[in-house]
Amino acid sequence: MTSTLPVVVVPVGVDDASLDACLAALEAHTPPGTRVWLADDAQSGPRGQAIVERWLARTALQAHYTRRQRSVGETAHLDEVLAACGDADVAVLASDAAPLPGWLARLAACLRADGAIASATPWSNAGETASFPRIGEINEPPADPERLARAAAALPGATPELPTALTHAVLLRGSARRRAGGLDVDSYGSWYAALIDLSLRFSGLGWRNVLCETAVVARLREGLPADGDLDVIAARWPAWHARVAHFLMEDPLRATRERLEHLVATLGPPDAQGDLFA
Repeated sequence: MTSTLPVVVVPVGVDDASLDACLAALEAHTPPGTRVWLADDAQSGPRGQAIVERWLARTALQAHYTRRQRSVGETAHLDEVLAACGDADVAVLASDAAPLPGWLARLAACLRADGAIASATPWSNAGETASFPRIGEINEPPADPERLARAAAALPGATPELPTALTHAVLLRGSARRRAGGLDVDSYGSWYAALIDLSLRFSGLGWRNVLCETAVVARLREGLPADGDLDVIAARWPAWHARVAHFLMEDPLRATRERLEHLVATLGPPDAQGDLFA
């Protein structure tokens, strides 16, 4: 099973407490043996490195940690990491995010279901166009993550279109990423903006950027662009701002979010004896 799962890349950040929580959730909700790359662009301090070392010593995941001696910048570093993964499908998980149960397998299932999907983004409480329960808002982290994960798993598994992929977590199809040319390291300082640009190039090549409605990844905050990044986006993709604004106003995911809210409210307890009959 784990050999068919994507590689998980976590760009290590400066927030030690969030990194600790991210690694704990990753361990708890990702199948043992999954390939994980903690990629540190000289961001972590001594405490962050100690957190990583302790986690590596006990994790059941097939995890590796690399740290640059000098920072090359968020976008350039992540482009190096993605390029090193070749044609492999890669899930990029923010280091201040907390994946919920089943997240990776469900994202992988989205890519398998439709060969035209280049990026699959899960729900998040702080996911902009993929935010739950209210679109475009930073909602509180889920009070009962296990229940929310089970409710999302009960959705039909549709893959509605998003304007672009989002940075709390995204699964990128390796072949699509290579064909699109990777990240534009010369134009963008942030992964946030570089992912928008990559998503729009995917669309231009006929690929799809979708919501994986069965997966959820929580986050404390939304991603942010670097200074000037959105000006570059606006100049290169003049229709982008209007498209996102239209999406937020029209809210094509309203019915899906309402269905998910209903499932959260009405879902019965998990089957405590389910494993006995597996």
